[in-house]
Amino acid sequence: MTINIPINEALIQEALAVGNQENERDVVELALREYIQRHQQLKVIELFGTIDYDTDYNYKQQRSSHESGC
Repeated sequence: MTINIPINEALIQEALAVGNQENERDVVELALREYIQRHQQLKVIELFGTIDYDTDYNYKQQRSSHESGC
């Protein structure tokens, strides 16, 4: 997809200088990927403390029963 939008040239040049991208397209694509990843991480962080769990659950017991059955 081709999109023509004005982007601050100084930001692009700085990103090219600090990153390993070869051109402006790569810089923008990486920035979008990192933006998406960051917002997905924030959604996961929002879940902390909202999920109920059984404090008596013994994951080690379940693990040992699976290992002995192999």
